[in-house]
Amino acid sequence: MREPIPPVDTRIDVLDRLRGFALLGIFLMNIEYFGRPLQDYVLGVPAGLQGLDAAAAWFVYTFVQGKFWVLFSLLFGMGFAVMADRARDAGRPFLGTYLRRTALLALFGLLHIALLWDGDILLSYAVTALVLMAFLHVRGHALWLSGAALYLGASALAALSGLVLQLLPPSQLAPIAAQMDEATAQAQAAVEVYAHGSFVAVAQQRLETVFAYMVPSAWPMQIPSILGVFLIGAWLVRSGRMVDVVANRGFFTRLLIVALPLAVLGVGASLAVGTQFPAGEDFPRAMLATGLMMLGNLPASLAIVSLFALLAGSSFGARMTAVLAPAGRMALTNYLTQSLICSLVFYGYGLGQYGEWGRASQVGFVVLVFVAQVLASRWWMARFEFGPLEGLWRAGTHLRAPRWRAAGH
Repeated sequence: MREPIPPVDTRIDVLDRLRGFALLGIFLMNIEYFGRPLQDYVLGVPAGLQGLDAAAAWFVYTFVQGKFWVLFSLLFGMGFAVMADRARDAGRPFLGTYLRRTALLALFGLLHIALLWDGDILLSYAVTALVLMAFLHVRGHALWLSGAALYLGASALAALSGLVLQLLPPSQLAPIAAQMDEATAQAQAAVEVYAHGSFVAVAQQRLETVFAYMVPSAWPMQIPSILGVFLIGAWLVRSGRMVDVVANRGFFTRLLIVALPLAVLGVGASLAVGTQFPAGEDFPRAMLATGLMMLGNLPASLAIVSLFALLAGSSFGARMTAVLAPAGRMALTNYLTQSLICSLVFYGYGLGQYGEWGRASQVGFVVLVFVAQVLASRWWMARFEFGPLEGLWRAGTHLRAPRWRAAGH
């Protein structure tokens, strides 16, 4: 007997609200790289910005960068634990269902890269999700301890690498400088394609960027980091904390009190190192700043989780965050729709606005699109059980069509 699609009333509502909020943060971060090549990610805030553009860039770099993929990763780990534990409690096999779900996630990621945007996170999640199966039967403190060790180890390694590189003489840094110069040249070539190329040319450039640059350079640190956060998210569910957030207000209060200062310390230390790192000249300092920012990003995301958990326990807080839940229930659809809209606005085969907008204009655009998505999600989820892509994902996972219409429609 195949695992049934869980009814709506078994969902953990605070997770949907968090997913909705995470969609806004992800969009604020991602839109920058519809006007800037991904190779520039380690270069920090663009130089030469003034006024509102400078303020918007600094705000996103400080309060958004890296925090929301961590938040989404926590939510993925929570979802994994929910699915696995429900299958176990019902006595149903989990492996086949999970592998189909993961394969479809990888397919969504590959299509996202080829058709829409090269900054995709879904393929990385799918690869990491396969490793996550090794922890299927791990419970208790071993889950969060393993997760913390993986994430903090990768973050500390980045920071220590930056420190060590700064101690080396310039002659020993020459190979790194040459690599950065090559990346800069690749980025400049990519900008030309994205701004003026045909759909086919842009698609080829996206695939080249991901598999020739992002996979070999980013995945060795990204995959362990993602896995670590998955495990912490899984622990938050399996420990019962996220299942009944009201009963665990004390835990989330303590977590917020601990996590918030750690987030300020890590992010503040990164900002003290710097926010701008000229290509090919300041890679060691960029690595140090990146590692320190990563050390602050996990506690920042845990502070967000804690805040939403505490808000769920008050009538005002519950009403305030409830507006985000429909968008969170169709997070995959909304995430890919954001990329679709931006690809049509910014790439050369669309309106050709690549590199033409300031950061303040980008932030304003994000807010307008996100508000529209929240309203559209509310309309859709009032009529249907699942978002469009969520329904397809579930159909492929469970090998049967879900019930699309919501009760009463």
